[in-house]
Amino acid sequence: MNKGKKIFLILFIIFMAIMLWIGYDISQKTTFPGSKGNLKERISTGEE
Repeated sequence: MNKGKKIFLILFIIFMAIMLWIGYDISQKTTFPGSKGNLKERISTGEE
């Protein structure tokens, strides 16, 4: 394997690790919309 391929592979692995970490971090801070109950704000008629 030549030097260019090694550098590309190392950068690719670092990039993927960062992307996976960011995705995991975001997923821990948010909730799936369908998992929430029917909140009063969501089912209000908007007449207020």
